[in-house]
Amino acid sequence: MTASVDGGPPRPRGILRDEQDGIGDLTLSSVERSAAGVGADRKSPTCLVVEDDNILRNLVTNYLEDHHIRAVSATCREEVSGLLARSQPDLVILDLRLGQEDGLDLLRDIRAQSDVPIIITTGQRRDEIDRVVGLELGADDYITKPFGLRELLARIRAVLRRREAGQASMQRDTEKGRCRFGGWQLDRRNRRLTNSAGEPVALTKGEYALLIAFLGAPLRPLSREHLLQATRIHEDVFDRSIDVQVLRLRRKLESDPSTPSIIRTERGVGYIFSLPVEPL
Repeated sequence: MTASVDGGPPRPRGILRDEQDGIGDLTLSSVERSAAGVGADRKSPTCLVVEDDNILRNLVTNYLEDHHIRAVSATCREEVSGLLARSQPDLVILDLRLGQEDGLDLLRDIRAQSDVPIIITTGQRRDEIDRVVGLELGADDYITKPFGLRELLARIRAVLRRREAGQASMQRDTEKGRCRFGGWQLDRRNRRLTNSAGEPVALTKGEYALLIAFLGAPLRPLSREHLLQATRIHEDVFDRSIDVQVLRLRRKLESDPSTPSIIRTERGVGYIFSLPVEPL
C-alpha cells in the first residue's frame, strides 16, 4: 500500500516518516532540478543509492538532487561495481534488504574495492544485529526505516564532513614523521609500523586510526566515546565495537594479548596506552 505526501508522488508506507519540510520539493520537475544544479555539479558530492524499491529510490535520489548532491542509483548487486568505477561516488547509501540478495555481502564487496563512506539502511527485523555487523564490516553510519529525508540528508552531510576531516588529519599525519614507543616504531608518512626486530606489521584502517588516537594521548585514560570519535566509528554501535578494535590492535602489539601491558583496561573509564611516545 502507498501513501501520498503533500500532493507529491506516492510513497511506501512505513519507509519514510512524514516531515513538515522538504517533501514538497520532490514535486520539482527534472528541468527545474537540472536548472537548480547548473554550475554546482563540479563541486557537488556524488551519492550512490542502492535500493530495490523504485518509489523509495526515486524519492531519495530526487531529494538529494534538489539539495545539490548528485545522485546515481542501483537496484542490485550486479550494477554496483560498474557504478563505483564510472561515477566514483563520494558516499554510498546501501539498503541491506535487496530482495533476495544480502546487503552485507554487497557491503563486503564494496569494502574490498573501495574505502568510500557507506550509510546502511535497515528495517525493523534483526535491525540491531544488522547494524552492528554492518558497521563492523566497514559501514560509517546507519539509518533505520522508517526515516525522514531531512535526517538522511543530515547524516550524509555529517559523514562527508567526517570524511573530509579524516583526509585532512591523514595529511597532517604524513607531515609528522616518525615516533617510537617501547621497541616499536611508526612512520606516519607511509603508515608503516615495525616491531623491535625491524619487521613490518600490517594494520587495517581501523587499527591504524585507533593506534594514532592512543599515540596522541599516551599515559592518559581515554574513554570509549573518545576512541569511537577518534576512529570515526558510529557511536550507536554501543561500546563493544571499540572493544573489538582494541582486541585486534592488542593482538598486533602485545606479546600476550590475554594479559595486556601496552593497552591496559581502565575499568569504568576505557583504556590507557601505557608506553611513553618519543618523536624521532
